[in-house]
Amino acid sequence: MDLYSIGEFSRMSGLPVRTLRFYHDKGILPPTQVEAVTGYRFYSAKDLDVAQVVRSLRALDFSLETISKILADRTDDGDILEFLGQQAQYLQAEIQHRSDIVQTLESIITQETQARQFMDQSQTQVEEKNLEPILIGGIRMKGRYTDCGKTFGKLGRKLGRHISGKAMMLYYDGEYKEEDADFEPCMPLKRQVEAEGIHVRELPGGRAITLLHHGPFEELSRTYAHILEYAKSKDLTLKCPSREVYIKGPGMIFKGNPKRYITEIQFLVE
Repeated sequence: MDLYSIGEFSRMSGLPVRTLRFYHDKGILPPTQVEAVTGYRFYSAKDLDVAQVVRSLRALDFSLETISKILADRTDDGDILEFLGQQAQYLQAEIQHRSDIVQTLESIITQETQARQFMDQSQTQVEEKNLEPILIGGIRMKGRYTDCGKTFGKLGRKLGRHISGKAMMLYYDGEYKEEDADFEPCMPLKRQVEAEGIHVRELPGGRAITLLHHGPFEELSRTYAHILEYAKSKDLTLKCPSREVYIKGPGMIFKGNPKRYITEIQFLVE
């Protein structure tokens, strides 16, 4: 393998000796051989390929840091053009990935902007009122909130003609939980009945603050923020369980339009 002094390589590559030394120090273009005693640098024909690539990238305003990253994984004996082809494929995939991220962000921005506008337009005022005691049948459970669908179906089948109002949910946690939430799907009842696995009892009434949420369940957090801010401003102590009454929501068969759902959030207060 023929080796060339740094001066010769400077002429071959079109890079000043000073620049070649700098690139060596930065690990971007190390010589093939460095003499231990003299420290003289010697380059090979393969180094010339790398030098031309570095020159081209610099001409395109690539930073030395970026060039260093592009070349970092290349093996010393690997073909530089083949390596750059692999890098181009990687970058193309990265561009597509980032394009997907941009589209996702734009979708989130649009969704959140619409949700905020909708809340500003439709947000009703927090009401303070007295809730009457009601007879309910419920099944207390732990898990994800989305697990409630099958339980509501079970309540509907077992309580059927005894149901006297809108489905509701009791939340026993003082925080939002993803996996082990403690909640109870319930149905209001006309009279006392017995049904296996269903806890039938009177749900106490009392002074409460309530607020209507218009829209999908996924956006309930906005309405919770509004009612909790109200409670804080009035120095009210909230009692557990909190309640959600599904005035208008998905039916037993058809989901309906989530944008038209109406949910009343209720907190008994002290």
